[in-house]
Amino acid sequence: MSSAGTAAPPAPPTLSTGRRVAGVGLATASGVMVAVQSRINGELGVRLADGIAAAVVSFGVGLLILLVLVPATPGGRRGLAALRGALRAGTLRPWQCLGGVCGAFLVATQGLTIGALGVAVFTVAVVAGQSGSSLLVDRAGIGPAGRQPVTPNRLIGAVLTVLAVLLAVGDRLGDPEALALALLPLAAGVGIAWQQAVNGRVRAASGSAMTATLVNFTVGTAALLVTFAVDLAVRGRPGGAFPDEPWLYLGGPLGIVFIALAAALVRFTGVLLLGLATIAGQIVGAVLLDLLLPTAASHPGLDTLLGAALTMVAVLVAAFGPTRRP
Repeated sequence: MSSAGTAAPPAPPTLSTGRRVAGVGLATASGVMVAVQSRINGELGVRLADGIAAAVVSFGVGLLILLVLVPATPGGRRGLAALRGALRAGTLRPWQCLGGVCGAFLVATQGLTIGALGVAVFTVAVVAGQSGSSLLVDRAGIGPAGRQPVTPNRLIGAVLTVLAVLLAVGDRLGDPEALALALLPLAAGVGIAWQQAVNGRVRAASGSAMTATLVNFTVGTAALLVTFAVDLAVRGRPGGAFPDEPWLYLGGPLGIVFIALAAALVRFTGVLLLGLATIAGQIVGAVLLDLLLPTAASHPGLDTLLGAALTMVAVLVAAFGPTRRP
């Protein structure tokens, strides 16, 4: 048993170059999906005039899909049975199933802040929190890959990512209101690393990425419903109306793909490398969205583009440095 009271995870697979390259590629693609999800949920929050309501819709749609999909597949049923067995045996602790709370907070901040910040600034604020916390989560061994040392390449990659954030938001440094609003996605970014680590534990215990995703969405939806009930009691019903465009309800399905990929990949990449690759995809996707489909809040300039390029460099540095095991 570990000092945290949980059983030691099985030995993680060797991080071959091929696995790292494949993991980085898939994680980067999933990061682009997160940027698209952010735009969708941000727009839904504007239409509903309530970011919490938009988050409930996004998570709720994803949960409904998973409640049908997971029990209908043999792998999903085996995963649910294995999950129950792991919880009874104590090899998986209940607190390790709470990653969905952090996912719910991230989706809520999408609806609450993107209308004012734009996707690019929202994304780089998430990045700032995610980079540092990924190092700590890996060092603590919370994820299924076990403890991973803070090697020079990993540290340089994280530092370069933070510098990229500062460069990308340089044109907003004189706007205190926007910077204060950016504290919400910053805090959400801190939670993402922990979410990816514990979701990876659930995936390892159940043997199914989709089962881990179902647990994430169940917990996240429950947390959002409680928050929404408080929001209704304090502020009353949202002032907006449900939009007719079907694409505004795709945030949940995109979240399913992202969470499932992260739960499957973190065992091979570790939390930091998974986070940095995802960050690269988010930055690139956010910049492209703000350039090609601009909103009133989105105006990426040269600094933002340079910040996105520096983020890609940071990922390469962290991904292809020497790999050491403690």
